Amino acid sequence: MNRTMVLLMGVLLCGCGKNESAPPDKNQVAIGVSLMNLSSEFIVMVNQAMEAKAKELGVRLVVNDAQRNAERQVQQAESFIAQKVDAIILNPCEVEASSPAVDKALAAGIPIVNVNSETKSSPTAFVGSRDEESARIAMEYIATRLNGKGNIVMMHGFLGQAAQIKREQGAREFLARQPGLKLIADQTAEWDRAKAMSLMENWIQSYGTNINAVFAQNDEMGMGALLALERAKMKDKVIVASVDAIADALQAVKDGRLDATVFQDARAQGGMAVETAVKIIRKQPFEKQVFIPFKLVTRENVSQYLQP
Repeated sequence: MNRTMVLLMGVLLCGCGKNESAPPDKNQVAIGVSLMNLSSEFIVMVNQAMEAKAKELGVRLVVNDAQRNAERQVQQAESFIAQKVDAIILNPCEVEASSPAVDKALAAGIPIVNVNSETKSSPTAFVGSRDEESARIAMEYIATRLNGKGNIVMMHGFLGQAAQIKREQGAREFLARQPGLKLIADQTAEWDRAKAMSLMENWIQSYGTNINAVFAQNDEMGMGALLALERAKMKDKVIVASVDAIADALQAVKDGRLDATVFQDARAQGGMAVETAVKIIRKQPFEKQVFIPFKLVTRENVSQYLQP
């Protein structure tokens, strides 16, 4: 065998060695994580914050994507229980259907922390924000821009998911105190940009210039509504406000396309969820409920929220 072949084989063997993952340390704290949907930019940010906090605290996360399926999420919780993780962090798909994941964890003596979204069953701790507050902030902005008079359409997230329920509740409670504002249509676009664009196109066909504002319960839907309005050359006559402050939405606010978004702190939620789980595992004092405030983002203050 010539020298070149020996060197080549050595490089290949070294490369194989680098790709092998080290076995998990059995003495390291392990936390099972079931996330609602890793195709959502906001949930990706929550996950990134959890990974960063886990690294800082020296704990291991086992992350699963439930892909918006509550039944899969319950199965993931069962798997974590079988693995004997030290704690579970649940980002629930649905209020009702994800509740068995909480029940099963508690029955097995494993602490469970809900992050960002709620379940009917009470977990060991909850870290998130008051979703009804985000709707109130967005609707207050719309009301101010419309001088208290106009027609609004509202795009819902997945029906039955906590954020959808609470954001609808907050919006309707606000509208009930505003006789000059009328909700002329509301429907789910399932947190999805493409579905929101299609829904907005249908509403444009049905209501045309009678639409004065859009409240989308998340930014993905807000961006879909925005694109449909721009294509119909109606955006200059319609106000659009949404929730989450994802990167696309912040850039659209900066560019003067999207009127407003409501900042939800994904990094604080993700980091605090891991921190809370670790405190529970280590039997340290912890807060059973942590609520992180929402904040209105407009062109005037968007620079504070854009990543450098």
